[in-house]
Amino acid sequence: MTKDKIKSQISLDFEHQAIADGYNFVAGVDEVGRGCLAGAVVAAACILDISKPLPEDLNDSKKLSAKKREQIAEELKQMTLAYAVGQVEADEIDRINILQATKKAMCLAIENLQLKADFLLIDALELKEISLPQKAIIRGDTVSASIAAASILAKVYRDNLMCELGEIYPVYGFAKHAGYGTKVHFEALRTHGACALHRKTFRGVS
Repeated sequence: MTKDKIKSQISLDFEHQAIADGYNFVAGVDEVGRGCLAGAVVAAACILDISKPLPEDLNDSKKLSAKKREQIAEELKQMTLAYAVGQVEADEIDRINILQATKKAMCLAIENLQLKADFLLIDALELKEISLPQKAIIRGDTVSASIAAASILAKVYRDNLMCELGEIYPVYGFAKHAGYGTKVHFEALRTHGACALHRKTFRGVS
């Protein structure tokens, strides 16, 4: 079974329940890059048009190949009512810690939506900083279509960003590992030390 053919449990059940409860614009929210040693933590918020069929193979971004994620991200951009990203850079992650930075990136993504959400489906976290009604769903990117969509949009955005930054800092191989703690990345850190993109408070960086 290929990576893209893992059976999906993704559905619109949570979205339909929120709409049945009287909400109109349900946004899924997820982040990527929380465990990286370098680069921003990125979140996406996505309001799906539930009148349209979901992209084939929509799933948690970690269960999809890079090629499939890119394909689905392009489909999502054409079929969402609205989507937006938010990011918090490494220096701020070091200053406020990764959990707070993750929540801030999520809040920024929600605030950046051109169509304002009235209900949130969030992967694992509760955002007390946002006054909107919300539901935190453990492993939400494996069951909620909106959260899965957000996970893909965030992942594709961040991967492309790290590829661009890899051209500025070529010795670290960011285009290959996107800032995660791979063997190649740790070897580059030992040889060259940390750069401006690195999270200095993370183990293995300094």
